Amino acid sequence: MLGNFEYSNPTKLFFGNEAQKNLVQALMPFGKKVLLTYGGGFINSNGVYYDVIAALKEAGKEVVELPGVMPNPTVEKLNEGILAARENVDILRESL
Repeated sequence: MLGNFEYSNPTKLFFGNEAQKNLVQALMPFGKKVLLTYGGGFINSNGVYYDVIAALKEAGKEVVELPGVMPNPTVEKLNEGILAARENVDILRESL
């Protein structure tokens, strides 16, 4: 054990055909940059990608993308995500 600590992971999930329309309001309290991670091409072919990008831009968010995330990602892909976050999220850059 790493000593005493507290962990909280509140998660809000939206379900339904047009659930992504809730994205704008849900993201308003957060920072200006978003790391969008996704897998293969299906997100593009079904149109969800474009809906999400439009909602993020409407919410005034700057989008940093990490495509190609596979199920059970490799350490290399994880490190890509860490690097993308460190390079693009102000609070992480300041703490390095």
